[in-house]
Amino acid sequence: MVTVGFHASHEQISPGQLLKDVQYAEQAGFGAAMCSDHIEPWSARQGHSGFAWSWLGAALATTNLAFGVVTAPGQRYHPAIIAHASATLACMFPGRFWMAPGSGENMNEHITGGAWPPKEARQQRLEECVDIIRRLHRGEEVTHHGLVTVEQARIWDVPEPPPPLIAPAISVDTARRAAGWADGLVTVNQPAGKLKDMLAAYRDHGGQGKAVLQVHLSWAPREEEAVAIALDQWRSNTFAPPVTWDLPTAAHFDGVSMHVGEEQVRKSVNISSSLDRHVEWLAGYADLGFDELYLHFVGQEQAPFIDAFAADVLPRLQQTPALTQESAP
Repeated sequence: MVTVGFHASHEQISPGQLLKDVQYAEQAGFGAAMCSDHIEPWSARQGHSGFAWSWLGAALATTNLAFGVVTAPGQRYHPAIIAHASATLACMFPGRFWMAPGSGENMNEHITGGAWPPKEARQQRLEECVDIIRRLHRGEEVTHHGLVTVEQARIWDVPEPPPPLIAPAISVDTARRAAGWADGLVTVNQPAGKLKDMLAAYRDHGGQGKAVLQVHLSWAPREEEAVAIALDQWRSNTFAPPVTWDLPTAAHFDGVSMHVGEEQVRKSVNISSSLDRHVEWLAGYADLGFDELYLHFVGQEQAPFIDAFAADVLPRLQQTPALTQESAP
């Protein structure tokens, strides 16, 4: 059974408004929520970037939804801090919180002034951080000397159960590698063939747990309006790695995306004024084997999207044999 969730975009919406949006999404019938943990938006036009960890406490306390967050231990955050923050949320809201620790993006991590490591070093650092976080979540006292350093760290409020650590991946290789440590897999909408290959690589190498898909979409009553929203808000998010890993600021992303047009944006965002088409896309993702779909409307005004999808998309997904919405993972 598939959970249909709401993606809360901190980069695009102020934290106070975003809290109201996720509460409204729950009332409308969305069954879960997730967000990313940024200090920098992808574009000056997006113009926001609230602190995800503060916001998550408020969101969990004022809804009944399960929440996930994509974050990056190792540079901007010491892994013991991430272990502490995640353990506290998991203690207060048992079974309702998961996190996806990734290797990070320079746009968020450069603020410490440290060098931005190459991808393989970042991946090794992530895997050290995952081991440290898991040990701390078990209540161990941890000392570790490697790409990160930990000295006699301990978490006194140990979460039970510990929050799942879901691997964020964009490539087949990363999905395959994550199978060795992750409690699940999360990615974003891509061509069906690639998504199928990613799921197969993860599962065939022993990957356990849920498969999660964040779906970037743009809808409006008129097609030209849906296109305009996507171009304005998400054209800076159309580049493949290593561009997304390595550029340092929103200004850089705005610079390289200045001439991005509709055709390129459509490769990253499901754009349509037809709710029927959005149902087809979502049902197709479920058929590939994803357990949770998080809908990210890339516009900044969320209420019209929530209203339209609550009325005409979520009920139809519930009627599709492959899809049954539920309120918890």
